[in-house]
Amino acid sequence: QVQLVESGGGLVQAGTSLRLSCAASGRTVGTYAMGWFRRAPGKERVIVAAISWSGDSTYYADSVKGRFAISRDNAKNTVYLQMNSLKPEDTAVYYCAAGWGTVNRLVLTTEKEYRYWGQGTQVTASS
Repeated sequence: QVQLVESGGGLVQAGTSLRLSCAASGRTVGTYAMGWFRRAPGKERVIVAAISWSGDSTYYADSVKGRFAISRDNAKNTVYLQMNSLKPEDTAVYYCAAGWGTVNRLVLTTEKEYRYWGQGTQVTASS
């Protein structure tokens, strides 16, 4: 069992930055693939970024490429999402998730591939 707790959300001006953290407890996340998803008001939850267990492979949604960066520190059991140049359309609840990758699928990009989820943290970028 893995418990995930997100932090770092808040209300910021568009164009500024935030860094989200996802702290894991219960079991080490060093062997799990990790991902960040978001749900905007009135919309479905979608993938934002994902990272392999080693951190060597990453994935980004087109909408955040070049602005967001996912990273992990397995020694601290923590995954991060650095968000730069925030836009009003980035406003959403952001969720951290953990799942089991495979040799052929190191990075997980769909909800159904993830086993454990955090409760979410609100990010609001005002114009």
